[in-house]
Amino acid sequence: MKVFNLPDLGEGLPDAEIVEWLVAEGDEVKTDQPMVNMETAKAVVEVPSPFTGKIAKLHGAAGDVIDTGAPLVSFLVEGEEEGERSEGVEAGDDVSTADAAAEPAADEAAAEEPRADSGTVVGAMESSDAVVTDAYSDVGGIKVTPAVRALARKLKVDLATVTPTGKDGVVTRKDIEDASRNPQASASQPSRVTRHPSPPPQRPATPPAPRPEATGEWEPIRGTRRTMARVMSESHAKVVATTLMDDADIHAWAWGQDTSVRLLRSLWAGAQAEPGLNAWYDGEQGMRMIHKGMDVGMAVDTPDGLFAAALRNIHSSTAGEVRESLNRLKDNVQNRAIPPEDLKDYTIMLSNFGVFAGRYATPIINPPCVCIVAAGKSRHEVVPVLGGVEAHKIIPLSLTFDHRAVTGGEAARFLKAMIEDLQKPE
Repeated sequence: MKVFNLPDLGEGLPDAEIVEWLVAEGDEVKTDQPMVNMETAKAVVEVPSPFTGKIAKLHGAAGDVIDTGAPLVSFLVEGEEEGERSEGVEAGDDVSTADAAAEPAADEAAAEEPRADSGTVVGAMESSDAVVTDAYSDVGGIKVTPAVRALARKLKVDLATVTPTGKDGVVTRKDIEDASRNPQASASQPSRVTRHPSPPPQRPATPPAPRPEATGEWEPIRGTRRTMARVMSESHAKVVATTLMDDADIHAWAWGQDTSVRLLRSLWAGAQAEPGLNAWYDGEQGMRMIHKGMDVGMAVDTPDGLFAAALRNIHSSTAGEVRESLNRLKDNVQNRAIPPEDLKDYTIMLSNFGVFAGRYATPIINPPCVCIVAAGKSRHEVVPVLGGVEAHKIIPLSLTFDHRAVTGGEAARFLKAMIEDLQKPE
């Protein structure tokens, strides 16, 4: 029996979710016949059969998440019978005789009765139903253990001025520490006149406010949103993110300028001024790779979650070619047909959230990239000009960079070059 493990579907992700089986147990299949649709981080991928034979077992149902490298399908290939052992991960699952013989001894050791001695820790501790406490002395009406008395001497606290809060009026370590931190409050306490002072009055407990009832229902996070949550958590844990913000005045633009295309072009202008932001950083190895070309990971918002697919060769593409790539990306996202190779290996990131709302942001970097630029909602703003004022169109920009690999000066010069390119007429 052959076991087919889920391969890396080209994105370097740890798992994928079963969307739909195209075969059933007992079916005869041929090599390269589609078997199952798997949802990865950003796309639905059709997985073909690696063998010609009979489906013996499907390891999972629709909605199950399968780890990369875990069993996905078991096959009976030509020349095998159903009773034969499977190769790979399904073989070797017997428990050895030596291991089985060792189990009773382990059980006996685990079943030993605990010793009656519950330890030698000095102080209050729970031991069965009894509470064991330090022995205390009662001199001059003050109940205190030797250790607490020594602490009072060390902190120069007069025991006569301390109000005990321990059981039966015993002065505790916390009482001494509180008195040391608030000497005036302690000095204002009257000296004891009785050997057994009464405990301080207790305030009546305030009943907790009633907890509001939930009105929604819990549902599992799957597919793109599950991957998005994992990627964002990893970024938060690994990246030292810092954000710069500024505006680009695009009043000089010629009619008909394509905002997205101009933003992508300005990223390459920034990289020519400061190549270190068009780069990858490996924090574990302490290494950096500065890219000679530019592939931009374009963030696209959908009801299913956030997609980031690569627009290749921005540095060498014409405006028309960039627009064609953008249109193709949009169609692929809508149809959930993004090629796996387009979901990785971009060198810098761009988010144009301003098509909806928002001026500035602190966008999240997807490692190993070291930079992401976000464009906010454009606006008109009154600016002073020679002899008066004018209303100019403004694009707000936010640049987040990984401060482990990029300096603040490098980021500022990159952003400056972007703005200068955006402010050109065409």
